[in-house]
Amino acid sequence: MKAFFYVQHLLGIGHLKRAAALARALEAAGFEVTLASGGAPVPGIRVLQLPSLSSDASFKSLLDETGKPVDDAWKARRRDLLLAAFRQTSPEVLLIELFPFGRRQMRFELIPLLEAAIAAPRRPLIVCSVRDILQRNPAREDETAERFERYFDRLLVHGDPRLAPFEASFGGAARLAGKLHYTGYVVDEPPPAGDAGAGEVLVSAGGGAVGRALLEAAIQARPLTRLARHTWRVLAGVNAMDLAGLRGDGVIVERSRNDFTLRLRNCVLSVSQAGYNTVMETLQAGARAVLVPYAGGAESEQTSRARLLAGRGLVQVVEEDALTPGALAAAIDRAASAPRPAAGALDLDGARRSAALIRGWTQ
Repeated sequence: MKAFFYVQHLLGIGHLKRAAALARALEAAGFEVTLASGGAPVPGIRVLQLPSLSSDASFKSLLDETGKPVDDAWKARRRDLLLAAFRQTSPEVLLIELFPFGRRQMRFELIPLLEAAIAAPRRPLIVCSVRDILQRNPAREDETAERFERYFDRLLVHGDPRLAPFEASFGGAARLAGKLHYTGYVVDEPPPAGDAGAGEVLVSAGGGAVGRALLEAAIQARPLTRLARHTWRVLAGVNAMDLAGLRGDGVIVERSRNDFTLRLRNCVLSVSQAGYNTVMETLQAGARAVLVPYAGGAESEQTSRARLLAGRGLVQVVEEDALTPGALAAAIDRAASAPRPAAGALDLDGARRSAALIRGWTQ
């Protein structure tokens, strides 16, 4: 069985990381997976690399590998490459990450891809893969639902409805009820045992495309907290954030680490943004945590997730517009005195269950 999985990350790397975890679960379930990525290459994730696109923080401008806006000819070349790869694969399953619930900028290639799929001699099962919380846009919900109904057979929502029911961020969810399936949150298998990072405070900025203000505030907050005697490890992410000036007594600054999830499990406390992957890895690790959700460019997804988790007592939150060293230090002290989040607080079996659902549908 072959699966063709399209994903486009524009700013951070979270979309690709989640898609890669799903691809591994599909492979474990017996699928041959082609993961077609249209974002910048990320070391350690094997993909069919399309000419890469990125975006500014507003998500309004698409930029090529050199940072220049793309034109119609560039889009046509990439569309043709994507269609050729899909036709060569001839998959039983086509997965599209986020669209039509987001990534409207990619209509130039996704509509032709979906039209090719429904016209194929052997029409594949067409599945949409979305995270728990969408960027709400009521004005486009009818258009989104119509596109979904035209092209898609199933909708996988990678979340737990006890925390974030899909209708909270997509008002037309009831219209899709017969095709909507919650999978639980997608997170990789926990790391093997080890003591790396024991006793440290772990500060991270996800992919690192944004988040410098968080890292700077954390370094300045260290001497104000009850954890000032601990080593603080600051991870700036794989993207090209300038590390100059990120230093302090008792602070180790690094680009990223392959053993991040092990260090997360062993740390005294985690300070991070509230992206999907980092939050789920934090809950899986049972780490005490302070979240500073990214809210730039009118983004609300991370803020919504952080507030929901805080409401269940699983994390402490400092919202981005209230971020100061003092406010962050106070939240760190509250988190440090709280119990660790209980195992099983959320369903984290989303990767395995997604693969099982797709396997069942294809059979």
